[in-house]
Amino acid sequence: MVLSLVSLSAREVVSDHSSCPSWLRCVPRELYGPLLEAAFAGSRPLAVGELAQRWPQRVLRVGGRRKRGQTAPNRLCVQALLLAVVRGLPDPRNVYFSSRCALEVLDLCGLQGDEGGTGDPMGGWSLTVALCTMVVQASAAAQRAQKKEGERERKRFSALEREKDLKRERGQRIGAKETNSDEESINKEMIESSAVVGEEGLIKGVRRRMEIEKKSGTVSTALRGSKRELEEKEVDSDVLLHVRADLFVNARSWERVRVALTTSGPLKLQCRYLRVEEISVSSIKTLLGLLPRRALMGIDIRYSSLGVAGLAELLPLLSVFPALNSLRLHYCNLDFRRDHLGQEEALRELSQGLGHLKELRRLSLTALRLPGQLRVLLSSLPQPLEVLEMPYLSLSPADLAYLSCSHHASTLHQLDLSENRLDETTLPSIRRLLSQASSSLQHLSLSGCGLTDGLLGLLLPSLGGCLALKSLALALNPLSIAGLMDLLRMVVRIPSLRQLLYPNPLEDYQPGLPDLPSSAQLLDWPLDEISHANITGFQLNRVLTDSGRSDLLLTCDLLNYDKDLVD
Repeated sequence: MVLSLVSLSAREVVSDHSSCPSWLRCVPRELYGPLLEAAFAGSRPLAVGELAQRWPQRVLRVGGRRKRGQTAPNRLCVQALLLAVVRGLPDPRNVYFSSRCALEVLDLCGLQGDEGGTGDPMGGWSLTVALCTMVVQASAAAQRAQKKEGERERKRFSALEREKDLKRERGQRIGAKETNSDEESINKEMIESSAVVGEEGLIKGVRRRMEIEKKSGTVSTALRGSKRELEEKEVDSDVLLHVRADLFVNARSWERVRVALTTSGPLKLQCRYLRVEEISVSSIKTLLGLLPRRALMGIDIRYSSLGVAGLAELLPLLSVFPALNSLRLHYCNLDFRRDHLGQEEALRELSQGLGHLKELRRLSLTALRLPGQLRVLLSSLPQPLEVLEMPYLSLSPADLAYLSCSHHASTLHQLDLSENRLDETTLPSIRRLLSQASSSLQHLSLSGCGLTDGLLGLLLPSLGGCLALKSLALALNPLSIAGLMDLLRMVVRIPSLRQLLYPNPLEDYQPGLPDLPSSAQLLDWPLDEISHANITGFQLNRVLTDSGRSDLLLTCDLLNYDKDLVD
């Protein structure tokens, strides 16, 4: 990656924190972005804090999709950013910050990295907890400031009252020295003034009743609209900073997230993508009821025992989020093969619930075991899907036959059929599916599908017709070195392909492997590292060199494979 002159200069500037007071006074607002990026890249938390506290623009975005080789921001830098943002909140009593910081929206979507990764990044769970703590602390600070302001007002009112009392006492001493005739005139004036006060009080009472009636009429009219929207607008009126982020909620962070979403104050937390793990259906329902509706774009539910009935109960709540386009369900105990009373009715309710997700474009279903029910699920969707992930789904031949003829086939950009067993009966459906998706499909995963040399040979012409393909994953398939060479000679003719996750050939494993091993056996069986390094690697590289495809990345590293790096 070649750095521009601006990036190189920015890195040099932020490298010395002691010089911050000098260059911050004269730096143009257009350079704040490159300087902040350089501060994150160089792990300069003090410079991050200085820049964020004086951010001159309305929106500050940190995060998003990272480029190849780019690591997530350092944990200390993220913490410095959050602390500086709270310190730099506009304060009507503080002229310095209200004139120097214009920040209204802090966008941290996509900021989180992998826990324990290189460079000590902040993971999704840690970032969620930090954001919730920031929201609660900012609210508490605002309440303390409001309390101090109220105390000052009370003291000022008490001083005015004491001054009035002193003036009243002076007037009483002067009045005692006057004549009886003066007393009579004073009494007369007091009676008249009392009448005036009574009349004024009557007028004020009438005005007060008119104001109350007018206000109640306004409220009754407003109640005819959406109560939820009115509540959100009322809360937003006191918000100084909107914080957008992807939230990761599990049993440990559930209570903190709930408190942060119900806390009113200068910060308001908005969620773009919600990931929940190991929490009950009732907790998920409560959480969905607290989220702002306009912001949520996707939900990822993992390792939660929903069941078909529980998911059918959640889907109506998801339909109220107008921008929701992604639904992921991983290991949620949806197993239609079990004989439970009412399962058929719950499945119909599940299909109806999916039909109300008008903007859904991405559906990921992992290990749900609903064989033969794919038509019931996908046919109810009003719009064709662009991303469909179905690993470990126990798909039947009827499921694949439906998918190849469905309205989703020609619009798919990403398809994952990993760990679904393919054979001669399902191969025609797969070929028809690839033919339908040939012009749109960019990412395909057929890892662990039991593809032998013969099955792959029948599938290669269909794969070669996918001219938009960017990444192809075929790991954990029982291929020989000859089958792997045939695969590579085919894929080098796909000009758009940038990444191939290939399986280790059977010759690279140590002796004792069965003739047709399963994906689990291929994953656990030890490799002959010398054979793989000297023979397989040499032959693969020779094919790449002969084809001139230096832009094609070959890897057999299943754990570190990332298809998103090619986008």
